[in-house]
Amino acid sequence: MGQEQPNFSPTEANQLASRSADTKQALIDAARELFVENGYFQTGTEEIVRAAGVTRGALYHHFSDKKALFLAVFEAIEEELIGSSAQLTTNTDSFTRLQEAMLGFLDASLTPEVQRVLLIDGPAVLGWQEWRALEAKYGLGVIQELLKDAIEQGVIPPQPVTALAHILLAAVDEAALYIANSPDPIAARDVSASAMQAVTAGLTGKSPE
Repeated sequence: MGQEQPNFSPTEANQLASRSADTKQALIDAARELFVENGYFQTGTEEIVRAAGVTRGALYHHFSDKKALFLAVFEAIEEELIGSSAQLTTNTDSFTRLQEAMLGFLDASLTPEVQRVLLIDGPAVLGWQEWRALEAKYGLGVIQELLKDAIEQGVIPPQPVTALAHILLAAVDEAALYIANSPDPIAARDVSASAMQAVTAGLTGKSPE
């Protein structure tokens, strides 16, 4: 006969689910801090569970391996970037918001979290194809929607939105990688921002300010 499953009350079940979620979040938070400070390859799982205050069993209950935990950290940072983009001022046109979002990502590439996790360790840990797929997952839809809105508002002429969105995503990703790997990231950000403004301004037929 199979082993009987414990019969939890709704309150007990909610408490267990809450504790499980708290444990998972503690692992993500601890790993995030360590990955940023030391890098993925210099961080061991023992350090992570110790910093999180949990057991190795808890780690492998929630994540199949260290790479899976890295992916959770990666996606948490991407979600925060998307949230920041959504908070852009709404009293400007969609094309201006698109420019602001792209420049905002270049600014974010100067931060230790984005620089280390998304741009330096990300491609190395996940592999180029998975890294690009994740960048598309989080960035492509935002770019497409803003381009569509800008066309509807008459700010830019009709464009092949899907193709253009892929091109702009590739451009901002490459610029961010250039900044993150530059010996002078601030200078690299400045020249990349100027180049990005020139590229996007060309879509409207206007010169960048």
